[in-house]
Amino acid sequence: FQTLFLNSIVWLGLNVFLFWWYYLVYDVPPKFFYTRVLLGRALALARAPAACLNFNCMLILLPVCRNLLSFLRGSSACCSTRIRRQLDRNLTFHKMVAWMIALHTAIHTIAHLFNVEWSVQARVEEKGTLAAVLSGLGDKPQESYVNFFRQTIGNPVGGLYVAFTYLAGITGVVITLALILIITSSTKTIRRSYFEVFWYTHHLFVIFFIGLVIHGAGRIVRGQTAESLAEHNPEICHKNFTQWGKSGACPIPQFAGNPPMTWKWVVGPMFLYLCERLVRFWRSQQKVVITKVVIHPFKTIELQMMKKGFKMEVGQYIFVKCPAVSKLEWHPFTLTSAPEEDYFSIHVRIVGDWTEGLFNACGCDKQEFQEAWKLPKIAVDGPFGTASEDVFSYETVMLVGAGIGVTPFASVLKSVWYKYCHDATNLKLKKIYFYWLCRDTHAFEWFADLLQSLEAQMQERNNADFLSYNIYLTGWDETQATHFAVHHEEEKDVITGLKQKTLYGRPNWENEFKTIAGNHPGSRIGVFLCGPEGLADTLNKQSISNSEADPRGVHFIFNKENF
Repeated sequence: FQTLFLNSIVWLGLNVFLFWWYYLVYDVPPKFFYTRVLLGRALALARAPAACLNFNCMLILLPVCRNLLSFLRGSSACCSTRIRRQLDRNLTFHKMVAWMIALHTAIHTIAHLFNVEWSVQARVEEKGTLAAVLSGLGDKPQESYVNFFRQTIGNPVGGLYVAFTYLAGITGVVITLALILIITSSTKTIRRSYFEVFWYTHHLFVIFFIGLVIHGAGRIVRGQTAESLAEHNPEICHKNFTQWGKSGACPIPQFAGNPPMTWKWVVGPMFLYLCERLVRFWRSQQKVVITKVVIHPFKTIELQMMKKGFKMEVGQYIFVKCPAVSKLEWHPFTLTSAPEEDYFSIHVRIVGDWTEGLFNACGCDKQEFQEAWKLPKIAVDGPFGTASEDVFSYETVMLVGAGIGVTPFASVLKSVWYKYCHDATNLKLKKIYFYWLCRDTHAFEWFADLLQSLEAQMQERNNADFLSYNIYLTGWDETQATHFAVHHEEEKDVITGLKQKTLYGRPNWENEFKTIAGNHPGSRIGVFLCGPEGLADTLNKQSISNSEADPRGVHFIFNKENF
């Protein structure tokens, strides 16, 4: 948490520095003296956020280069545990940068609205003022202009003329509209309820970056040339503007446009992202075979697949495309299989149009047995690394899953089971505290078999204390409560069939953390969550408050799945 905070401060500090530096570049030097006469402070207020936009647009693509991040994450030579934990927050940083881009776009746009208005107004201003003389430069041969607007049309028609006929105006309108659509469709409500809208509008980033690169090609921001400054000092010559060009007076100033700079900032990340998409395309063309489709209760299906050369680690995720449902959409799913198995699997809960389409394409809506050759083609990209990969780096871990968020821990627990079936002597992990919170009893069924197998394996190895699990039912009615009470004294739980009884309500996290801290003094305890933001905030706060200041004391290290 402290490292994330420091990184955020550094990033914010760089934004503040760039803003202030470029504000001074356009507000102080004599090069832009006459430009400031026309535009005032709005010139610097437009150019300073433009520099920050270049900086943040350079960063925005890097957190979504998943193959690059997975490579860095898996390279112990260049990526320590602390750095890997920062890489796991890639989407958080991506969102922060996006909001910063939105902020600077708003400032840049508003400032330029004033610049355009004043530039247009200066062309129709009464003669005899410095602004009118400066705006008239360029109308005669051998003169260069400082006012980019060359027509003599007043506002508001002149402003609309700039917006829809000048390159800077057209690209500015297009990239602003693209940014508005991208951000508004990225809200949590849209992502969860209308994922397709989020998916398609997010690809407007291609138009955004093309417009961004060519936005400055028109060179509408102009300053006095170095040669002209050597013979025409604007701080002196502006007082005698009526005498410019006459014998013994200041020569007429000459101006040139600023060359476009954005491409220098974004060409590197754009190239990396292009390579990323080419790798994804290449992997998506590799053949994937669905070996089994299992229908679980609570509208959940399991797809077991095989792919040549596919290698995974616990807790990783993949992107899946089913052309029979959509030829363009890719959706992320956590792998629920273990690296030791000869297949890889995902569990898909049917909650939207795409998952409903996949459910039907796999024949799950039919009663009869589905032939393997009738199963749809699947494209897979990945696997990609997540925080759960680091589970085996700790001696003690807390695994917390909410609802379908239990899927990454299915992979972890399966891998533990396989390791104990063979040889667990080299296993660093000595204790697992597993918590599963779910609203409906049917959701427990598909996962109970795995827990039963692991429970039996631990008892057989005389290591029943290795896994402590607590299953919480957060939603039930009076009929269920009465049934649970009647069967509470039975040896096995009435819902899961496990020896550990299902609990009702929600955990008291403060008590849980204090208990675990007391059981493992002086330990680094990994806390891993796949669940909602509210629960993430709670666990993060508990991890901080229950960690000791003494480096030799107990420390809870919070990790959250992000994809």
